[in-house]
Amino acid sequence: MRVALVHDWLTGMRGGEKCLEAFCTLFPGAPIHTLVHRPGSVSPTIESHPIRTSFIQRAPGGRTRYQRYLPIYPLAIERFDLRGYDLVLSSSHAVAKGVVVHPGTVHVCYCHTPMRYVWLAYEDYFGGGRYRFPVSWALTAAATWLRTWDVVSAQRVDRFVANSHNVARRIRRYYGREAAVVHPPLETDLFIPDPGVAREDFYLVVSALVPYKRVDLAIEAARILGRRLVVIGSGVERRRLARSAGPGVEFRGWVTQEELLAALRRARGLIFPGEEDFGIVPLEALACGTPVIAYGAGGALETIADGRTGVFFGEPTVESLTAALRRFESLRFAAHEGRDRALEFSREHFLGRIREEIAAALAGAGREAPEWAT
Repeated sequence: MRVALVHDWLTGMRGGEKCLEAFCTLFPGAPIHTLVHRPGSVSPTIESHPIRTSFIQRAPGGRTRYQRYLPIYPLAIERFDLRGYDLVLSSSHAVAKGVVVHPGTVHVCYCHTPMRYVWLAYEDYFGGGRYRFPVSWALTAAATWLRTWDVVSAQRVDRFVANSHNVARRIRRYYGREAAVVHPPLETDLFIPDPGVAREDFYLVVSALVPYKRVDLAIEAARILGRRLVVIGSGVERRRLARSAGPGVEFRGWVTQEELLAALRRARGLIFPGEEDFGIVPLEALACGTPVIAYGAGGALETIADGRTGVFFGEPTVESLTAALRRFESLRFAAHEGRDRALEFSREHFLGRIREEIAAALAGAGREAPEWAT
């Protein structure tokens, strides 16, 4: 069976790329089609596959500032030639699900979210008076066009699989399609507690520094309460956040896997301040025995048990987060409860469920499931 993988872009190892990495183990050698690839930015497993990029890769600044090409993402993704494939498996949070497949090809989309830039997070990225006329007008027109394309291209998918019930609801609302739910995989053999490591008195944020992640809430809450905060991650908000940070906030940028593990094992708690589609970082923290303070919306509601493996704050405000931190500090958390919860999201469970969904999609087209790699 000839299989093609499709992913939006390959510029770092985040949650979506970890799902793609799992798909690579199911289909060794399957080519990956992606808008942009920054060599060396993803895992050796992904890098070992043939990687085919779009014309954006060769455009000025395409590898590093590909976001500027957002209005032409649909044109780029539709230009891939997917003739001759029996199965296309896309991993999509932007436009990967919009590839054009040919009759006889089954397309299964693992959807991390409908395109957030033009739906839920449009105001975070482009609103608030950030741009003046005529740029603001052009952005509004582009967003309208992208929403239309997003809905129309969703009808090309044979079977949607959502990464959470939260995203399944969005798929139903925006696309009018039903989706099975398969939560993303957690590397439970990697993210493990270290009984020999003592907890330290700091909170941790692990996040891309972009507007919708709301890292600003964590920084301001830490300043008000006089708490030490370590921020792992980088992004377009880095300079702005640094200007507002108090002396107890440390920005480390993206770190090695070993440094991330060390931070997760030592932190007093992980702060997860944004509304996420699913959010794998809280589970990585729980797997290391570290409780979580999370905004009580989105995917966090499917992973955190309030009062047992962490606490929620109910409003996306500094006041709500500071109150939650005070409550967090009044409670005791058992590391094994977080670990037990995290084990429910193992890689083995993820792969088993993905096989079932692919087999069901193929059966619906009168095709047999492939012989799976082990």
